[in-house]
Amino acid sequence: MQRNLKDVAAYLHARLIGDGQLPVSGVASVQAAQVGDLVFVEDVKYLQKTLASKATAIIAGGFAANHVKPSKPLLIVAHPRLAFARAAEWLAPRENAVSGVDASAVVHPEARLAEGVSVEERVVIRTGVEIGAHSLIGAGCVLGPDVQIGSNCRLYPNVTVYPGTTLGNRVVVHAGAVLGSAGFGFVRDPKSGRYEKFPQLGRLVIEDDVEIGANSTVARGALDLTRIRRGTKIDNLVHVGHNVQIGEDVVIAAQTGISGSAVVHRNVIIGGQVGIADHVRIEEGAILGAQSGIPSKKVIRGKGVVFWGTPARPIRQYLRELAVLARLRKHE
Repeated sequence: MQRNLKDVAAYLHARLIGDGQLPVSGVASVQAAQVGDLVFVEDVKYLQKTLASKATAIIAGGFAANHVKPSKPLLIVAHPRLAFARAAEWLAPRENAVSGVDASAVVHPEARLAEGVSVEERVVIRTGVEIGAHSLIGAGCVLGPDVQIGSNCRLYPNVTVYPGTTLGNRVVVHAGAVLGSAGFGFVRDPKSGRYEKFPQLGRLVIEDDVEIGANSTVARGALDLTRIRRGTKIDNLVHVGHNVQIGEDVVIAAQTGISGSAVVHRNVIIGGQVGIADHVRIEEGAILGAQSGIPSKKVIRGKGVVFWGTPARPIRQYLRELAVLARLRKHE
């Protein structure tokens, strides 16, 4: 989508230095940029390299505002990377989903689809399903009875949503994800040694603006709710167990597993391959480094503190322990 720089600057609330009538139509890296592209720079030491690119204009921090006679137009903002992401979304071509139900889809007559809903090939929609306006249900998706999906949601191909699950507005679920499946709960009979299923009768609630990656799984509650709150972003291949509570604006990287009844408070960052055991509590703003392990019932507390290792502890403590071990080895 082509826009002139004056409009882009207004959209980003940026200070424009240079010709505002030049057209831009996309974003790119500095190395790959061509005429019509926007790029960004966050550090003054890379400014000259960025100015030498083929890009039409540059999104830059305040450090670039005093540059003498820049060779390209500049869009000056406080947070160049964030502005670049917003520009990319604004300039991106819109997906041309056609509203309506494909002839191969199976839609129960008691399901309710709002205006502008798009249902692609081989979708199955059961009784009691409600889908909000302008949502897309991708090819091969299955929505169980009484599922509720808000407006402007996008479910990509082969997503399965179990009965009673609720999705808010603007939720994005990538291909192959499974939402609301039964949790991993069993009770062992001490006489026979056999395991019997503990009831998994709860529900899953996903709030507005959540994104869930491909082939991730989120279990419903056992007797209560599993809840993912507004704005949380979950990467591919993540597992969220039953009764888990995840707060607002949490980021969870790939291959992380969160066991039943864990609580993750708002603004937590969880790296890849982190293992979180049952009944753990991760308090607001904590950062769990990749491959950390958190044992059952442990509380992780420290806003902005990075935790690492198994069992996870503050990274400074972890590195000191490694240094002590290294010194001891020298004296063997």
